[in-house]
Amino acid sequence: MTEVVNSKSAISTPAQKGERLWLRQLKDLVSSPEAAIGLLILLTLACLAIFAPLIAPQDPYDLMQLDIMDNMLPPGQTLGSGVTAWLGTDDQGRDMLSTIMYGMRVSLGVGIASVVIASVIGAFIGVLAAYVGGRFDSLIMRIVDLQLSFPSILIALVLLTVFGRGLDKVVLSLVLVQWAYYARTVRGSALVEKNKDYIAAARGLELSRFRILVRHMLPNCIPPLIVVSTVQVAHAITLESTLSFLGVGVPVTQPSLGMLIATGYDFLLSGNYWVSTFPGVALVLIVVSINLVGDRLRAILNPRFNA
Repeated sequence: MTEVVNSKSAISTPAQKGERLWLRQLKDLVSSPEAAIGLLILLTLACLAIFAPLIAPQDPYDLMQLDIMDNMLPPGQTLGSGVTAWLGTDDQGRDMLSTIMYGMRVSLGVGIASVVIASVIGAFIGVLAAYVGGRFDSLIMRIVDLQLSFPSILIALVLLTVFGRGLDKVVLSLVLVQWAYYARTVRGSALVEKNKDYIAAARGLELSRFRILVRHMLPNCIPPLIVVSTVQVAHAITLESTLSFLGVGVPVTQPSLGMLIATGYDFLLSGNYWVSTFPGVALVLIVVSINLVGDRLRAILNPRFNA
């Protein structure tokens, strides 16, 4: 007599296993107090940036809402419109809290956009170099080594000198600066995957090179790519802020946190500290929170850091 056991819980699909893995990794992430605090700060600042047009006390770039008589008000003062400037105002009468929220939109947007584009380009180049090997791999690695031997800020300055100022040009410059990091990281992982049985089986089935790279090798290189991308977002934001502070980054009409810090720098000696200090605090909070989350992700996704 044969008994058939019908138990749905005994069968797990790959999707269900993947879902449980992500839930476990999310629990591991928030189990660290530092990472949980960093994630909370990052999500709060991201929400303030995303919903700035809806929740900001003032549109700092709408001339109809500005009054020159409100310039350089200290924190806590009330504007002529009745709005309380909790972080003070700048030399144009703009509410600093509003300008910081709008500035974070630009800084986060530039950082995330440049990292996404650079990671896609760099990951594909890295996995292709590992798979092809030979002279092509050597050529790509020499280019990567050459680029990484120069400071990122120097390369970005040269590129922006050629491209000129503009939000799209800053993103393009950061992409060209960062792709090498991802290419080297993914190549290292892809060299390990290249010699595994599933790649040999894919070759035996005469699958196309593009399908082997994109459908089989690249997905297995994602964990280290996530770690590097998370940390590189903070690096990209810092780099963009430095470029804007030096006056070669985003235009004045689309100011980032770096531009706001540069604007207020001239007023520090006169005692109007808030114009530069508060954007600087926002920048530090963003970078530190991203690094806290990135360090925890590295420990979760890389078993060597779990010992």
